[in-house]
Amino acid sequence: MIFWLLACLIIAGAVATMVHALMRVRTGEVGSAVSDVQVYRDQLNEVARDEARGVLAEMEAETARLEISRRLLDADRRAQARDEHAPGNRGLAAGIIIATLFAGGVGIYLAQGAPGTPDLPMNTRLAALEEAARDRPGQKDAETMAAPGLPGPEAVPEDFLELMDRLRAAIRERPSDIQGLTLLARNEARLGNFAAARQTLEQLLAAKEDRVTTGDLAAMIEMMVFSAGGYVSPEAEEYVLRLLALDPGNRAGRYFLGLLQVQVGRPDLAFPIWRDLLETSVADEPWVPVLRAGIADVAAGAGMKYEPPVVRGPTAAEIEAAEDMEAEDREAMIREMVEGLAARLALEGGGPEEWAQLVHSLMVLGEERRAQSIFAEAKEVFGDDDAAMAVIRDAGARSGLSE
Repeated sequence: MIFWLLACLIIAGAVATMVHALMRVRTGEVGSAVSDVQVYRDQLNEVARDEARGVLAEMEAETARLEISRRLLDADRRAQARDEHAPGNRGLAAGIIIATLFAGGVGIYLAQGAPGTPDLPMNTRLAALEEAARDRPGQKDAETMAAPGLPGPEAVPEDFLELMDRLRAAIRERPSDIQGLTLLARNEARLGNFAAARQTLEQLLAAKEDRVTTGDLAAMIEMMVFSAGGYVSPEAEEYVLRLLALDPGNRAGRYFLGLLQVQVGRPDLAFPIWRDLLETSVADEPWVPVLRAGIADVAAGAGMKYEPPVVRGPTAAEIEAAEDMEAEDREAMIREMVEGLAARLALEGGGPEEWAQLVHSLMVLGEERRAQSIFAEAKEVFGDDDAAMAVIRDAGARSGLSE
């Protein structure tokens, strides 16, 4: 019922607009033509008076009358042309067009639409997404489809290919040789045999048994996703869950989990994972460019507006250098970065992500009172912007800030 009411209101609005446009008489143009006729008639009378007074010679008066008569006929013709577009004719045209559009629109909807069908409940939609996720293509099918678009092999000498044949033969004889499997997986990828590299890594993980590390699992996931053209297959999902079970905070695992949620139509689940990952990543981590390029669209899919933070984080090299510092020097460096951010926000302002980073950093440094002060200042800056404050509030909550 609500659908038909809204549809009728939309149709009524469109019809009113069309009727107004079609029925409108161009009074300015018609009035101008009629006025010209009267002017030219007055001019003919004026010529006759001038001729009678002797102001104009007979020849001059005749020439003036011919020119004014020509213009009079032209003005009269324009006035009659405007009259042909009278509201009655336009009304008929409007009625025909509107009836055709209305009948055609309703007919198409009745044929192609689903009148009377209620909107799908959210639980039904989520169940359909889960079913589609369970039925999505497997790893091998995805690799077959992705193979034509993957990079080609590196240029290698002929003797390297002979060594690879010997290595493959050795692995067939010793299928649990961890060192050989590691070498074979790396070089299969070098030759562009990505599916073979993935299979070798699976064999390597099986050979390691309970000695599998989080790094092994992350490498396995990366190869599976790469060989499938960026697609997280159900088999790759199992490895992602296995990695996060061992290390819930694993950054590579969280990235691939977010990517999976995007691909199965759940941006609402992907966005919080990716936002937290982006806001805590260092500048040169491999997934940062991907997150910065796509997270705004993921946020929109989740019904939120989000701009990636613009503050440059420390690089991995800077963090590694900081780890070699004495504790006091390391803390001094961190404080210097935090104070620089605080000064810039005070002087130039910034986005909610930058305020969130400052609140989080102060909490990490143990300055809860100052973090609360910055949070209160952010409330004044962003006012009633609930989306901005949600970002800052979430950062504070993750770091233990009590409002």
